[in-house]
Amino acid sequence: MDITAAVVREAGAAFSIETLQLDAPRADEVRVRIVGAGLCHTDLIARDQAIPVPLPAVFGHEGSGVVEALGEQVQDLQVGDHVVLSFSSCGDCLRCSQHLPCYCQHFVPLNFGGARPDGSAGLMQAGQRVSSHFFGQSSFATHALAGRRNVVKVDTRAPLELLGPLGCGFQTGAGGVMHALAAEAGSTIAIFGGGAVGLAAVMGAVVRGCREIVLVEPHAVRRALALELGATCVLDPAAGEVAAQIRARVPEGVDYAFDNTGIPAVVETALAALAPHGCCGVVAAATPDAAVSVNLTALVLAGHRIQGIVEGDSDPQTLIPELVSLFLAGRFPIDKLIATYPLAQINQAISAQHHGDCVKAVLLP
Repeated sequence: MDITAAVVREAGAAFSIETLQLDAPRADEVRVRIVGAGLCHTDLIARDQAIPVPLPAVFGHEGSGVVEALGEQVQDLQVGDHVVLSFSSCGDCLRCSQHLPCYCQHFVPLNFGGARPDGSAGLMQAGQRVSSHFFGQSSFATHALAGRRNVVKVDTRAPLELLGPLGCGFQTGAGGVMHALAAEAGSTIAIFGGGAVGLAAVMGAVVRGCREIVLVEPHAVRRALALELGATCVLDPAAGEVAAQIRARVPEGVDYAFDNTGIPAVVETALAALAPHGCCGVVAAATPDAAVSVNLTALVLAGHRIQGIVEGDSDPQTLIPELVSLFLAGRFPIDKLIATYPLAQINQAISAQHHGDCVKAVLLP
């Protein structure tokens, strides 16, 4: 079928709105009419070829929509179901069997290969191949194909057009605190970066009952929003040495730090703010040459831990419905972070998000 999609043809180029041909769903695939698609930093680094997805390509990996067609092997979904699209995984490797599909042995080719697992294209234009199945979906489009494993059925009472970011950004932030770090009630946490992931982490810390939730963020508007979402303290890094600011609030240091900036100096500051046996979780997609300097003696004597986290250590089939339930209960108010734009205005949305005019842009086909 013909669809409309946002296409990137050269590294770093603007997205263009084009007509493409979408393949019919195969036996284990689902065709989804996209209602909303979150705009994520990972889409942009793939556009710029820091992640070398073959071009031309359709990106987008935070889609939400309505099931329109099913392959014959998909028995547990129905046409008309509301769904969120998340990352792809094989379902057969050790980590998938442990309900950790975010560490799937085949994560990279399945999510960044630009094709189905067998190498076939799901998108064409005038007989020419266009990279598809980005994170198993390529949802910057009116319609997308996805494998059954990365399609999550959700409650129809929730506003479907706002749910796409649960597939990656909000899942990463909330899951990073709620599941990967598993912050205990009464614990303390410092969150570095107040974008979509960081503010989702704030909300996750509130859900977990953290006693102190400190957000470090240079933009005043985002600091104010963090307080509205439940942060107990917000800090401006320009106001002084950040670790000292944190220890002025929590003298013993924080139990957990959560970095979503990907800046080595910030990670080093996060480590300096930890209490003994504290853990620093790192989720950001950093540049390939980014490295952190760690004093090994201090690391050992303090019992500090550094934990890399992908997609919040989550299984989307369980975490996304949990976050939707929290949203419906008023405990995970993602609507306060989102601004919507027509898909045709994707380049304007990128600019707005980059300049801090919005926290999370969601594109509406």
